[in-house]
Formats: sequence, C-alpha cells, structure tokens
Amino acid sequence: MFDAIVVGGRVAGSATAMLLARKGMRVLVVDRASFPSDTLSTHQIQVPGVALLRRWGLLAAIAASGAPPARRVRFEQDGMVIEGSFPEFRGADAVYSPRRTVLDGILLDAARAAGAEVRERFIVEDLVAEDGRVAGIRGAGKNGGPAVTERAHIVIGADGKHSMVATRAGAEAYRERPAMTAGFYSYWEGVPLGGGELYGGERRAVGAWPTNDGLTMTFAALPIDEFDGARRDAEGALLAALDASGDLGERVRAGRRVERIRGTSDLPNRFRRPHGPGWALVGDAGLVMDPVTGQGIGHALADAELVADAVEAGLGGREPLRDALAGYQRRRDAERSPMYEQTLDVASFARPAEATAVLLGALAGNPEQTTRFLGVITGTMSGKEFFSPRNLMKLVGVRGMAKLAMSQRRTARAARGGSRGTAPRSAAAAVTPGGRPA
Repeated sequence: MFDAIVVGGRVAGSATAMLLARKGMRVLVVDRASFPSDTLSTHQIQVPGVALLRRWGLLAAIAASGAPPARRVRFEQDGMVIEGSFPEFRGADAVYSPRRTVLDGILLDAARAAGAEVRERFIVEDLVAEDGRVAGIRGAGKNGGPAVTERAHIVIGADGKHSMVATRAGAEAYRERPAMTAGFYSYWEGVPLGGGELYGGERRAVGAWPTNDGLTMTFAALPIDEFDGARRDAEGALLAALDASGDLGERVRAGRRVERIRGTSDLPNRFRRPHGPGWALVGDAGLVMDPVTGQGIGHALADAELVADAVEAGLGGREPLRDALAGYQRRRDAERSPMYEQTLDVASFARPAEATAVLLGALAGNPEQTTRFLGVITGTMSGKEFFSPRNLMKLVGVRGMAKLAMSQRRTARAARGGSRGTAPRSAAAAVTPGGRPA
C-alpha cells in the first residue's frame, strides 16, 4: 500500500513525487515512457520556476547540463525594440530553457533519490475504485507480463492535457476556451544569442532561446486557422515567421537546422476540477493554457508544491484530505487566473498597433519600467499592478493615456463590426509579447 501513486513522470509528476517522498511518504510514480525521452514542450522555465528549482537544490544540475541562463531579453515589434534584464525573484534572475530529455531526467532522478519508486514503460489501464473513491491503479508493463494492481491513499494524475486520470475520475472542465494558436519549433546550431529574443508581428509571435549543446530553439505561434496550410510546408512557415523577426531569419539561415520541425494545434485552454475522493490532478492534467506565454513548466512546478503540501496535510491528519485538496484548488485558481486571462489576450493576436507603439516607446527609454514589464512576462509581477491607471500614467503620461484610450475604443468598435480578432480584455494584450509555448 502506497501513500500516493503519481501517474505521469515528467515535470509535474516527478516534482510531485519528489516532494511527497521528501516528506517521508511512500510514493510510486509510473509513466508509459522511458527516460530520457523527448516531448512537445515550452522549454522555458520562467523565473518563479527557477526559484523553486533553486530552493529544491536542483538548479545546479540544470546549469551543469549545459542549459545556459538567459538573464536578458530583447523584444521587437513593429520596428520598436526594448531590451532589459529579468527582475530578481527569490534568488533567481534568469530564464532557463533545458531540453526535456535533460529536465525530465533530472527531476525523475531527484524523485528516486528522495525514495520514490519509479516504474518506466508502465501503462495504466484503469483506476481502481472502492467504496465510491479512487483507491489505486491497474496496469502492466509495455513489454508484457501480467496486469498488476497497486493501491494508495491517493492517486495523482500528472498525465498531461489528455489525462486518463481526469477522464476516469470525471474531473469537470471550466473556464474552457478552444485552441487559439498553432505552434512550430526546431533547433539550430551556429545561431548566437545574447539572451532570450521575442518578436511580435501581424498574427505572429516568435521566440528564440538558448538551450543545451550550444543550440538555439526557435518557436513561432500563428493563428489556429492557418495551421492546415502551414503544416503542409512547416519549414517554409517557420522560416517565413523568422524572416519577419528582425534579423533572426538571416542568422538562422547562416546557421544549420539540426532537428526536424515539430508542430501542433492541440493547444487547449481550460481548468479542471483537480480533486475528488481519492484522486487529484497536477500540471496540464488540471490546468492548461495556450503556449504563447510560456508558463507551463513553471506552473507545473508550483502546482506540484501546492498539491504535495495539501496531501501532506490531509494524510498527516492536520485537516481532512478533502478540505486540504479544496484549498489546493482555490489557491491554484487564484494564483493562475491572472496569467490565464493574459494568455488568452495574447493568443487572440488582437493587439492594437497604436497602443503597442505608445507603450513600447515609453518602455524603450525607461530601464526601471522595462524590468518591471519583464516581470509581468515571466510571472513575478502582477499585470494588474503594472497596467494599473496609476502606473500607466507614470509610464506614458497624459497624452499617452489619451492615445491608449482611443486605441482601445477603436479596437472595441472594430470587434463589434465583425473584423478579424476580438478586442483584448486588458491593456496587457496591447504589448505583452508571445513566442513561447506552454
């Protein structure tokens, strides 16, 4: 009998298993994959996620893997450029973009080192139910052999956006929005970067980030209605987006693509109820959002800590497990909601050009505000605070505020008139850059 069984051994699952095992619990983590192995991914660990890895004692392993820190970022849109550094947050001041073949292995090894039992190439066929609650899993190894049943006080689904655990447990979705973008990415050698690079354009968002082995990862997001055409010539679609991104296309063409181009339109947006009798969800299984703001890994790490603390409280007798998990849901939803709304805005590609020019123009001459803005992008500062009337007045002045207000009215009128796109729900959508999958 295990205290917890974690279904899924990648970022959310291995982090959850590690934290539970460090709390002295008997933990089993299973995954149908073998490790190291790759998966479609954001790559980016935003600054709050880096701070967690640092606190857990794992950041040194990420750095030692050859994934370089990106402490500065350059953003260009409509010929306007801002550059700056990420603000320090709990001892972290950089974004890391490790390959998933590296990151997942480091986290899973940490779970093993903490005492968790790990079974790779294990397929969970169903959940085991007893007395109206989930009580375990039933499955077998990919290489054959008899089916086995394992029981636990709680089963935690960390098995991704198409979670079997969520489906079998009947986890309801809410605040759901259909896929808004599609994404294409690949890896290049001989493309030097001074940090992260982000580019916004007409119905496009592009990012370039340094990763392991001296490679550069480039990503392009485009509207979902262009996916079918783009996937017929994925290389052409990706290169066209890079060519429209400053001199990035020239630098990429001077280098060499070293891996195939990966693309997907399977990018939903939804919250799921993340708990019920005998079960819980973490990572994309419980909350997934468009990749354009690159929050997936950081959110998975943070939610692993939230759910591990709730399970410890519930199984340790400090409060009923049901109440502890309900608290996990409330805290998760409160902490993730602002970025969820910001992400939907960015993914709509409805940024008014006039507002972008006003805001970027003001930021270009203000290093302090640029750093604060980069805090909004990485999730260390509240967008509500940054885009408050008081801060915007300080940033752009009276004339700038009048231009922003006029731009928002024009965008709203255009949306009501049936033009392409929808009016952004916040000022952040006018300027927040994309280019990073989540």
